[in-house]
Amino acid sequence: MVLAAVAFANVHFKEDFSSGWESRWVQSKHKSDYGKFVSSTGKYFGDASEATGIKTSEDAKNYALSARFDSFSNEGKKLIIQFTVKHEQNIDCGGGYVKVFPSTVDQKDLHGGEGETPYNIMFGPDICGPGHRKVHVIFAYKGNNLLTKKTIACKADELTHLYTLIVNPDNTYEVEIDDAKVESGSLYEDFDFLAPKKINDPSQSKPKDWVDEKTVADPEDKKPGDWDQPETIADPDAKKPEDWDDEMDGSWEPPQIPNPAYKGEWKARQIPNPAYKGEWVHPQIDNPDYVHDATLYKYADFGVIGFDLWQVKAGTIFDNVLITDSEEEAAAGAATFKKISEGENAAKAAEEKKEAEKKAQEASDSNTDDEDEDESEPAKDEL
Repeated sequence: MVLAAVAFANVHFKEDFSSGWESRWVQSKHKSDYGKFVSSTGKYFGDASEATGIKTSEDAKNYALSARFDSFSNEGKKLIIQFTVKHEQNIDCGGGYVKVFPSTVDQKDLHGGEGETPYNIMFGPDICGPGHRKVHVIFAYKGNNLLTKKTIACKADELTHLYTLIVNPDNTYEVEIDDAKVESGSLYEDFDFLAPKKINDPSQSKPKDWVDEKTVADPEDKKPGDWDQPETIADPDAKKPEDWDDEMDGSWEPPQIPNPAYKGEWKARQIPNPAYKGEWVHPQIDNPDYVHDATLYKYADFGVIGFDLWQVKAGTIFDNVLITDSEEEAAAGAATFKKISEGENAAKAAEEKKEAEKKAQEASDSNTDDEDEDESEPAKDEL
C-alpha cells in the first residue's frame, strides 16, 4: 500500500508492495529491454503478506522503475529514507540502492548511465565482487554527485536487511543497517560540498636553497678496503666431468655459487644534516572560491523514488520503502523488519533441519542396503 503525505505523520511515501503495486509504479521506456520486477516472498519467510516485495527477475539487465508522491522540501526537518534489501541470489555484481528524485522527473524516461536522470540522493548497498561491497551515500549538489569519503560496508549474505539514511537539518547524517548505526558524521567533513576554506598561496614557493633532508652521509665514514667482493664465485668443489670434450663442449668453467664474502653495495652511515631547516610548509590564504552554505542538507523538491540499477545475477527483493521525517514511523519500519527477519530465519532453520534429517536418513538407508547385500552373499566355504 502506498500513502500520500499525511500532515500529522509526515509520511511522504510508504510502500509495502501489497496488491496493486504495479499501478503505483512506472516502468521507464528509455530503453526497450529493461529487466522486469515481479512479486516475491523469497524462499524463506514467515508471514507471506509481510514478506512480499518486488524481485529483479532477469539476469544481466538494467532496471528502471519509479513511483511518484506529493512534492515536498526537507527544509528545517529530518529526512529519513528506509527500505529492505534481500540478495537471495547470492549476488555477485549489482546494485541494491534507491534514488530519490525531484518531482520534475519524467518517469517514462528515467535512466542511468550516460546522461543519467538527475537525482537528489542515492542510497543503499552496491556489490561487485568481494572487493566492492559498500553502502552508497551520494548527494547531488550544484550539478555534481558527491559520494561519501567514508567506506561503509554493506551486508553481502542472502538474508533481508534494513537500510536507513537519516539527514538532519544541522547538516549531519547517519546510516543504519538493521536498526543499528554503522556510520555518521558531518556533511561538511565527509563530502566535498564546498571548496576548501584555505588554499596554498600561489605567489609562494619553496626557496631554492631550502634544505629538507633530515640526514646526510657521514663524510668521515669510509668504505673498508676489503668491502668490494664479487657477488658470486666459482664453486671450489666443482670438478670437470670426465666425459667433457673441450673441442666439442668448449672450455670448461666451474659453476658459480653465492660468494659468502659478498657484502652488497656499501653505503655510508647517515648523520643528522646540520643544514636541515625542517619540512617546508606552503603558506596558505583564504580561498576566494569558498562560499559557506548553511543548508547543505536541504532540497527544495522531492517527488519521485526509483530503482535505477544494473544486476548481473537477478533475484534481489526490495520491500517496505519509506520516506518520512518521523522517527516513530522509522521505528515502526524497524519493528516490521524484525518480524520479517525472525520469520525468515525460523523458516530457513526449519528447512535446513529438514534437509539434514533427510540426508541422515538417506545415509542410514544406504548403510542398511549395504549390510543386506553383505548378508545375502554366500560364504566362500559354502560354494
